[in-house]
Amino acid sequence: MSETIRDTADVSRRQMLRGIGLTAFMVVPGAAVLSACATGGDDGDTGNTVSNSGDAKNPLGVKADAPLEVVIFKGGLGDEYATQVHEPLYKKSFPQAEIKHVATQQIAQTMQPRFAAGNPPDMIANAGSDNMDNLALQSEGQLQDLTALFESPSVDDPSKKVKDTLVPGAYDVGVIDGKPYMLAYVYTAYGLWYDKNQFTKNAWTAPKSWDDFKAFCEKAKSAGITPYAYAGKNASYYQYWMILISAAKIGTNKVLLDIDNLESGAWTNDAVRKSAAAWAEIGKFMDKSFEGLIHTEVQTQQNQGKIALYPSGSWLENEQKKETPATFEYSVTPTPSVTSSDKLPFEAVRAVAGEWYIVPSKAKNVQGGMEYLRLMLSKEGAKGFTEKSGNLTIVKGAAEGLPLSPGNRSVAALQLAAGDNVVTDSRFESWYKELETELRTQTNALMFGRSSADQFCENMQKKADAIKADSSVTKQHRDK
Repeated sequence: MSETIRDTADVSRRQMLRGIGLTAFMVVPGAAVLSACATGGDDGDTGNTVSNSGDAKNPLGVKADAPLEVVIFKGGLGDEYATQVHEPLYKKSFPQAEIKHVATQQIAQTMQPRFAAGNPPDMIANAGSDNMDNLALQSEGQLQDLTALFESPSVDDPSKKVKDTLVPGAYDVGVIDGKPYMLAYVYTAYGLWYDKNQFTKNAWTAPKSWDDFKAFCEKAKSAGITPYAYAGKNASYYQYWMILISAAKIGTNKVLLDIDNLESGAWTNDAVRKSAAAWAEIGKFMDKSFEGLIHTEVQTQQNQGKIALYPSGSWLENEQKKETPATFEYSVTPTPSVTSSDKLPFEAVRAVAGEWYIVPSKAKNVQGGMEYLRLMLSKEGAKGFTEKSGNLTIVKGAAEGLPLSPGNRSVAALQLAAGDNVVTDSRFESWYKELETELRTQTNALMFGRSSADQFCENMQKKADAIKADSSVTKQHRDK
């Protein structure tokens, strides 16, 4: 299960610790998303300016024989993508450079003395439960402004800037105070997952409209299969993602921006009401017992052929690989269109870039660290990452021609079909923990028949208004 958007940090504690230079090393669940918000400290400018040299092969002006130190979080992605793909690419460009590779699961613990001593490495994969708080690092002037990287010519096509080779939204999530300080490299898509072989066997088609969706549910129910389910005990957020995605499709991403910005009436917006009402209809097809199950229990039931459609992100296939029989083939479809007048098309999907890569501003080889990221964002670098880690990247078209797993093939097709029609992520989930907790409760009440769509919207608006009025809660804002 993805936990990148869970509990928000204690802001007052962070402000206190910032004064003694320790905030960046707090273990902060949810720091990945929080760090992408459009607020930062007053002292975030590093003064370490890197500009383009005009040389397409070495646009960042890397010194050919300068040593490079790379630190990789060795977790679910492993580190072979670095040792066997990205570092060799760098060595090919700069054969005189000595590369030091460090792999660890204790990023903050390992890096704290390095940052304190003013001797950080040149590039860090800042991930895992012991990750550093990117927002705090930036506010303390520890992160390099990556503008020159994203404005550089791409490795594959020098006529294009690096940032123009990325999927929509990938650049924006790394921006703080109007400047890019982080690279979010891994592409995650959200939708409704199913067994392609089960659908073929039953001559089922993934629904595209809400009428299709309800008709499909009747067919699956008649076949003795639960049409749709999610885990209410620990993963009701899997379901509220779907409600928010549908609301955005009905009324555009502005619906979600208004929710994040605590705008008056954001939750009682007609798009949210229509989405909640539509999903409540689907909830009628779920057995009440699912409210007491955790995500892996429901996912395993799907692997056993008992559940047709399941809401999740693209980590699902890898998470369930030990439980998935050889006859099961993961595939994903976007949420169906709720109305014929939805502002975003059926193909629109929620897609989020994650897994942070940073260049410390006080590194000895800042240019080299940035060039390392530029090589990661080449098609060769991105393809190699997918081959070694089993995950897709934010580089457009990089997965074409690769022997992908069924789930990843489906995600790649989803990405291609969506084009620029991307549903934005929701930042309130990490900004305002009490609001997120209330949404879990209200989602279960809606989906398991204890409240109406109107009650759902009114209860959420009441909670949002209370948070907005609470002066002790630090408010955040986003424009896109």
